[in-house]
Amino acid sequence: MKPYKVHFVERESDITIISESKKAILRAKEAFYFHRKILEKYILKDNRFLKSFSPVKVKTDKIIINLMAEIAFICDVGPMATVAGALADLMLERMKSKDDTDFTPAKIALIENGGEIAIDSEENVKVALYAGNNKLNLNIGFLIEKKDNPIGIGTSSATIGHAISLGEADAVTIFADNATLADGAATAIANLVKGKDIEKSIKKGLDAVDDIDGVRGAFISRGNKVGQVGKIPQLIKIEGDKKTILKEKIENLFLGDFEIFK
Repeated sequence: MKPYKVHFVERESDITIISESKKAILRAKEAFYFHRKILEKYILKDNRFLKSFSPVKVKTDKIIINLMAEIAFICDVGPMATVAGALADLMLERMKSKDDTDFTPAKIALIENGGEIAIDSEENVKVALYAGNNKLNLNIGFLIEKKDNPIGIGTSSATIGHAISLGEADAVTIFADNATLADGAATAIANLVKGKDIEKSIKKGLDAVDDIDGVRGAFISRGNKVGQVGKIPQLIKIEGDKKTILKEKIENLFLGDFEIFK
């Protein structure tokens, strides 16, 4: 049986969910809207949480706010640098939850939120690297195996996307224990990758990876140079027409045969 895939957009959030379970997908969507609504209300009261490029102390019982604030301090970034990953993690949590005897936790659970990915899957998942104009773009990807799970993957880029990066990397991809941490760490590391000496800038980013607990490894590309450090999933070559993949980027970021669920 093919896994189901659903894609939807809600304002700034661009979400893809993959699972063999329709119930799990619906639970993930419910979690997304629940936590997003809480976040939207919170930032109306706390403008620092929304605007700051540095960690912000919070005093609240809201799960998403505390999660974002905690990881922001670990990575030394603003809380909103972790928002996409945090939503992905909370959605994944609902897909795997054992809180309801009438619900069987998903065997395949994958959330992608604006390039930040949370995965906990018993089946292998192939993820393509999307890095803007870099020549490596969509030529390589990563094979996420059962032994890698659960895993969070975060990517920050100075050349693609609407997120703010203070660096010059085409892509900094972080592999971590969860997506919130991967998201925040990708921002922090990407901010360091800058300067005329491309190789030196990549090394500076890689050297900083060990300073963040919970980060397993990193892959950095800038210009035609790449570097990697730590434990990263198996690299794979992406086959196929790159123009087609670019045109249908959302449909091809995760390589495989899926049934569309609406």
